[in-house]
Amino acid sequence: MSANEQAKQGLYAHLPFLIDRFAITAGILFLELVFKASTTGDFWPATPVIVAFSLCLGQLLYLLCSCSKSPRVNRGAKLVVLLVAGLLFGVEYFVFRQFKVFYDPITVVAGASGVASQFGGEASALVLSPSGLAHVVLFLLPAAAYATFGIWRGLDPATAPNGDSRVLQGCTALAAYLLGFYLTGIGPLSELYTTRYSFETGVQSFGLTTSLRKDIQAQLVGDTASFDLKAAPMQDAPADSEEPDEPEPTAEEQPEPEEPTYVPATLDINFAALAKKTDNETWANLDAYVSSLTPSMTNEYTGLFEDYNLVFISAEAFTGEAIRPDITPTLYQMWEEGIQLTDYYQFDTAGTTGGECANIFGLLATEGGSSVRGTATHNNYLTMGNLLNRRGYNGWAFHNNTYTYYGRDATHNNLGYNNGYMGYGNGMEEWVTWQWPQSDLEMVKGTFDNLYGDATPFNVYYMSVSGHSNYAPGDNMMGQKNWDVVKDLPYSDRVKGYLGANVELDRAMEYLLAQLKEKGIYDRTVIVISADHFPYGLDDDAAIGQLPYLSELFGYDVTDIFKRDHNRPIIWCGSLAEQDLHITVDEPTMSIDLLPTLCNLFGLEWDSRLLPGRDVLDPGTEGIAFDLNYDWRTSLGTYWAGSGKFKPAKGAEIPEGYVDQHNAIVANKINYCHAVLTSDYYRHVFGDPEDVQAVHDKAAKEREQREQERQQEEQEQQAKETEARRKH
Repeated sequence: MSANEQAKQGLYAHLPFLIDRFAITAGILFLELVFKASTTGDFWPATPVIVAFSLCLGQLLYLLCSCSKSPRVNRGAKLVVLLVAGLLFGVEYFVFRQFKVFYDPITVVAGASGVASQFGGEASALVLSPSGLAHVVLFLLPAAAYATFGIWRGLDPATAPNGDSRVLQGCTALAAYLLGFYLTGIGPLSELYTTRYSFETGVQSFGLTTSLRKDIQAQLVGDTASFDLKAAPMQDAPADSEEPDEPEPTAEEQPEPEEPTYVPATLDINFAALAKKTDNETWANLDAYVSSLTPSMTNEYTGLFEDYNLVFISAEAFTGEAIRPDITPTLYQMWEEGIQLTDYYQFDTAGTTGGECANIFGLLATEGGSSVRGTATHNNYLTMGNLLNRRGYNGWAFHNNTYTYYGRDATHNNLGYNNGYMGYGNGMEEWVTWQWPQSDLEMVKGTFDNLYGDATPFNVYYMSVSGHSNYAPGDNMMGQKNWDVVKDLPYSDRVKGYLGANVELDRAMEYLLAQLKEKGIYDRTVIVISADHFPYGLDDDAAIGQLPYLSELFGYDVTDIFKRDHNRPIIWCGSLAEQDLHITVDEPTMSIDLLPTLCNLFGLEWDSRLLPGRDVLDPGTEGIAFDLNYDWRTSLGTYWAGSGKFKPAKGAEIPEGYVDQHNAIVANKINYCHAVLTSDYYRHVFGDPEDVQAVHDKAAKEREQREQERQQEEQEQQAKETEARRKH
């Protein structure tokens, strides 16, 4: 036998062992690359890191699956690992296909029952589509290949590792991990792996298995909030405020108006003393961070809506392109008459619950779908429900889909609305027809007419559902109901179905505005509408750059996060048009800015340092919009964390150190969101929450007393004016 033949025979003899040894590694790497190609599609600089960590994980799992003396047990364990890995990648892939965001396993598990009951048809259609079935095959292929290998080789004991090979494999795993760790320290990946890590950025930059490992580590070890206090003071540093125009004198006998005095928007809280009283390191770090911030200032719009009614709507899959004079004239009127934020973003952090987290709490959902669930037992001191409840408002929270979905029966009863939360199944079914999706018009009509229309001052929160996918003809009852309104538009049927679904929200607003006029409270009611996320249900595919229907609706190719998540909120009140008051903010703004802005407009007692968003009407605060990928945008330009590149705005002069400072600011804000959501920080600051109804009753009495005093002062003033005119 020749040397060549001997070498070939030796290689063939060792081939089963090599295949068995690297089967898990090859399977995981294959799954990672298929997952990457099928979701974001960006392979650089992620691929080298994915290869290194896949080799490390594969070798460790092989060692764990080779501990038994029985070859049958060992091979069965490896097959189970590959099956579980395939299922895990498959679930994450289909979640991303549906919601266009990566969900951590806790969120996936927590929402599984709701998805199965509410969206089982959509999920099945996604899996059973040609693309879905192809990916099912791809994700199960490593397990199938290994099973075939097992049948071919039988139970060959030669594949079992000996002591020397175990040492070699352990060293290989360690070397691969060190290589992967080294690669994560190069360029922008360094901070994305450490201080700027999130599950979303982790999956994109390091692969799914590495992100799962880091999340498990965080759950087992825990984490402590840390902040760059050197950057914090620059966060909200006020510039010189523009003085409002002096009002013209109305009469010679009237005294000249005093110059307005603006003061910091703060509460009397000694954060240094709070930090000394706690052994909780996260709370102490939060205290230090908050106390380092420069608060925003009251301004000419402070108290503009004081004592007005409020209706806040988190609008399902809403976008600014649904505001049109032809098919949604009421929404168009409200936008034109309202406070306009022209460069506004609702970032898709965790689907609907992520949008609600931003709208309600003024915090980005750093914990995915678990972010809001965790607040069910928190002191939610700084929600509009609690803030206005302390002013004696009558509060309700409503939803026209199943009331238990996303655990809202627990979370939304802890938002401070003294009359609690109602959805379909605990009262809403009296007025709303069960169909898919349900009607926003029916919800608004039933609740206004029967609950809060005569209960001024009222504070109402709606989570709408009429705009929900799917939008294909016949799949959406709202699109079908309003088809005649949109059928002649120059769009595909799917986009027309989406716009038809939003016609229902417009009709709900048309009804509400008409009733406000009839009740005489049109000019004393504020309506705010903000999306929960972009309309991700328009497209079957997942990755940015592969959203043809969304691009059709927007009128341009959606190629990045800011193009995808741009939006338009509505902040309307009848008094704005009556006063011919036009307020426009052109700087970048985002959904977490709504809560502090409303606190200012309603003249509430609040501390601007405790919210990571900003009052957009304070001229001393810089506009910034940022997502959980640590991308950000200001009026001077846009920063992309994945590449570490900053693109200045046209003609902008960038100060030295500007990018580094704003990177630190954004990291601080995201860390703050995470720490508040996970640590119940407001309980530390404000103590245990008081009974909602007791607070409301006390505030109602105080409000009634203030109203009586105000009326008495008006009567006395009128009497003085009458007497002055008589003498004159």
